Amino acid sequence: MYPELFRIGNFPINTYGVFLALAFLCAILVTVKLASRDGLPRERIYDLSLWMLLGGLVGSKILMLFTEPEYRANPLQLISLDFLRSGGVFYGGLIGAVLVGYLLMKHYRLPWWKTADACAPGIAIGNFFGRQGCFAAGCCWGKPTDLPWGVKFTELGHEITGVPINAHLHPAQLYESFAMLLVFLFLLWLHKRKRFDGQVVLLYGLLYSVVRFSIEFVRDDPRGDILGLTTLTGLSTSQLISIVIGISSLIILIIRLKTRENPDSPTHSANRLDNFGARSEAR
Repeated sequence: MYPELFRIGNFPINTYGVFLALAFLCAILVTVKLASRDGLPRERIYDLSLWMLLGGLVGSKILMLFTEPEYRANPLQLISLDFLRSGGVFYGGLIGAVLVGYLLMKHYRLPWWKTADACAPGIAIGNFFGRQGCFAAGCCWGKPTDLPWGVKFTELGHEITGVPINAHLHPAQLYESFAMLLVFLFLLWLHKRKRFDGQVVLLYGLLYSVVRFSIEFVRDDPRGDILGLTTLTGLSTSQLISIVIGISSLIILIIRLKTRENPDSPTHSANRLDNFGARSEAR
């Protein structure tokens, strides 16, 4: 609704950028706090968080290349200010951050599931602030609605993002933002009470997938058609990714729960050895 906070000369300070910075800062602070509580080395977690942040930024841009035809049609836009200032695709950022995180956790000898559990609430609070930024900028807009909370964006928002201004729209950004705030509070509560390592991050994957899949039905911004799958299925790219991540998270969650209930299983023994090696390295 307010794409610009103020200007320094001719340079605009965009609301989206401020919220994105808040998202990154809060995600890192929450992750370090929870990791320290779990006995993980603070310095390593700071390093890990910064590299995952970079991986997330790169991943979000890469997936945007597949979902935004204008960038594929005009490769020179990849080095334009518009491309650098655009937020990218969240799922691409999540996948990029996870890949970088996995490689660095192995390098630092950090226990994968325990460290991922510490990261999950931080990602959720990052979702909250990030979508507030989307709402301020006008991107990721919803379909027209007659509901009393429908919103109408400004001319400046239209100039920056192309959001329609001739109708009241679903505040799809706020739907996701406040849903993820609730997920963050739940994950924070769960982190102290989890029954096994991996429970927090797997529930984040499951819950975010359900939230994102549902909200996509009221989104109306153009999001591409990778390999014609949207035309074939009627589902957006994010919905298709949500199905994969949601089902995968649920399956692994069930497997790890059963493994916990059967402590003599080979998987459980391997996990104990991994955690012992990680604790030895941390010392």
